[in-house]
Amino acid sequence: MLNFLPSNAPSPVYVLGVRVDRLTQRQVLAALRQILSSARAGSRPPCQQIITVNPEFVMAAQKNTLFRQCINQAALVTADGMGIVWASRLLRQPTPERVTGADTLVELARLAAEDGYRLYLLGAAPGVAEIAGTRLQELAPGLKIVGTYAGSPAPEEENEILERIRTAQADIVCVAYGAPAQDLWIYRNLQRLPASLAMGVGGAFDFLAGRQRRAPHWMRRTGLEWLYRLYREPWRWRRMLALPLFVFQVIRKGSRPS
Repeated sequence: MLNFLPSNAPSPVYVLGVRVDRLTQRQVLAALRQILSSARAGSRPPCQQIITVNPEFVMAAQKNTLFRQCINQAALVTADGMGIVWASRLLRQPTPERVTGADTLVELARLAAEDGYRLYLLGAAPGVAEIAGTRLQELAPGLKIVGTYAGSPAPEEENEILERIRTAQADIVCVAYGAPAQDLWIYRNLQRLPASLAMGVGGAFDFLAGRQRRAPHWMRRTGLEWLYRLYREPWRWRRMLALPLFVFQVIRKGSRPS
């Protein structure tokens, strides 16, 4: 695994054996720029994977060893959920701030527009990526969206999807199949992906397309986005049960690499 982290970055924190890089949003963007510029400057290294981790990821990784391996071997792992930030503080290896996939996607689009990189949007329901792409181009004037496709994470579709990405000559692939499917899809195809960078973005296309609402900024800042999502989507209550279990496990087991 190539190291694109800042030279002065602290060592990662391991939350229940799951790696999280302790970086600010600005440092994350600097690392993304380095990945892309390194690929442009010389012989293209294998595609680099970016993962944004929340407590649900960590709990899923306790039972899914391949998912845990996928996260721990990624080029960059950010603290998406506020629960991760709290856990890092509890473990006395604090991450400086929350760095969400939705916010990183917008900042990555602006970086791509500024430096001339090409985005491919993969996943979500049919038609959603197209609307999300239009919104990204409004937020990042000059952005090149070279392809969108819903597809699926099914292995039998992989060759067709990879050919679509290759034909589009994409530099960046953003995948919205939900976790862990999107991240495992990238991991499985990392050596074959004809792009410099790939990131799972969860529901970010739905947010951009207006199909789902994000919590107000003050709720995101104070770590209450989960409460807003529960209010908007009460059927998620079973998934929300992972949060108290996550807290209990962090307190009980502490931090250690797997």
